[in-house]
Amino acid sequence: MRLLNKIAYTSKVLPSAMWRAMSASPRGPLHLVIAMADHFEPAIDPESGAKRVPRSEQERRLDSWSREYPDAVDRWRDHDGRPFVHTYFYPAEQYDEGLLQMLADHCHAGWGEVEVHLHHGMMQPDTAENTRSVLTEFRDHLAIRHRCLALEDGSDQPRYAFVHGNFALANSAGGRFCGVDSEMKVLAETGCYADFTLPTGLNHPAQTVKINSLYECAFPLEQAAPHREGRNLIAGAAPKTLPLIVQGPLVADWKRALRSPGFLLETSAVTRRNPLSLRRLALWKQARITVQDRPDWIFIKLHCHGMDPTQHDAVLGRSFRKFLEDLVGGAADRNETLHFVTAREMANIIFAACDGKHGNPGEYRNYRFKPIAGVPAAADKWSAPSVSVKG
Repeated sequence: MRLLNKIAYTSKVLPSAMWRAMSASPRGPLHLVIAMADHFEPAIDPESGAKRVPRSEQERRLDSWSREYPDAVDRWRDHDGRPFVHTYFYPAEQYDEGLLQMLADHCHAGWGEVEVHLHHGMMQPDTAENTRSVLTEFRDHLAIRHRCLALEDGSDQPRYAFVHGNFALANSAGGRFCGVDSEMKVLAETGCYADFTLPTGLNHPAQTVKINSLYECAFPLEQAAPHREGRNLIAGAAPKTLPLIVQGPLVADWKRALRSPGFLLETSAVTRRNPLSLRRLALWKQARITVQDRPDWIFIKLHCHGMDPTQHDAVLGRSFRKFLEDLVGGAADRNETLHFVTAREMANIIFAACDGKHGNPGEYRNYRFKPIAGVPAAADKWSAPSVSVKG
C-alpha cells in the first residue's frame, strides 16, 4: 500500500513540482508574506498518534512554550516591526477551557492567533451534522470565551481559518480521517473564509494535483474534495466562493535528494529532519505562490507541529533562531521586504490583492476580517467572561 501511495502521489505532483523547480527564480524587489500554520496539539504523543499525554504534561508544554517563544523571536522583526508569529490551529475535539485560555493569553500578548483544527472520522466516518455541531461549538468557545477568531463588518458570526487533521479535507483521503463529502459546504456555512491544509505530507492520498496555488474551489462545495481543481485568484477580481484554498510551497528539491535519497520534494513542513534555512527559502520563493498579476507579493505558508517535543529545535531552538537571524539580517541584500503574518492576516492580504490593492501588503493585515480581540469590550456579546481552569 505504501508503494502504491507513493506512486500515486508522485504521479500527481512531480511534473509540476519539477517544472517549478527548474524555472527561473523570481527577481526583486519582492514582498514575502510569511505565515506559520502550527498544527498545535498539546496532547500529542510522538510515540503514538492515537494516544494523548496527561493534562499536566499539556499544561507544562503550554507554559514552557509561552515563556520560550517570545525570547526566541522578539529580536528579529519584519518590515512592519512585527515579530515572527504562529497561527495556532488548535484541535476542536481536544478543547480544554483552561489550556485554551493559556494559549489565548499568549496570543493576545502579540505572539500569534488561534484558529480551528479538526481531527475526525478516525474510527468510523463522521457525519455532516456532527461536524457542523463540533465546529460551531468550538468556534463559539473561541470567540466568546477566549476572544479569538475574527469578525467581518456587518456580521456578528465569528469567522475562522481552518486546517484539517490528517490532511483529509472534504473527505479527500479515500474516506479515511473524515467521511464528510460536504465538509467544504459545512465549513463555508459555519464561517470559514480560508483553508490552510495543503500541501499534505509525503505520499498522502489527499494531495491535489493542483499545487503552489491560491484559488477558489472549482466544484460544488457539497461534493467530496471540491478543491481538487480550482480557479486561480486574480488581482482585480474578487473571489466569489469561500473558503479560499491557501497552499504552501511544494517543489522539487534536487540538492536534498542527492544527499538523502527519498526526499525529493520540499513540502514546506518545518521538522527536525528538515529545519528552516535560506536554501529552503529560495525554493519557497521559486514556488511563486501569488495572486495572479501581483507577482511581487509572494505568499509563503509553512506548517509545523509546535507541541511535538521531538521538534523543539526546529520550532524554538538553535536552527530556528539562526534562520530568523539570517532571514531578517540578509533581507535587504536579497532585495526582499518581509511581512510576518498570521493565517488571518495572510488571507486579508490575499483579499486585498484580489481587490486590486498594491504597495505594501502589510497595510492590509486587517483588510476584511478583523480580530475579535480588537472589538471594544462594551460590545457585550464579545466581551470576555471569566474563565475557570480545569484541574
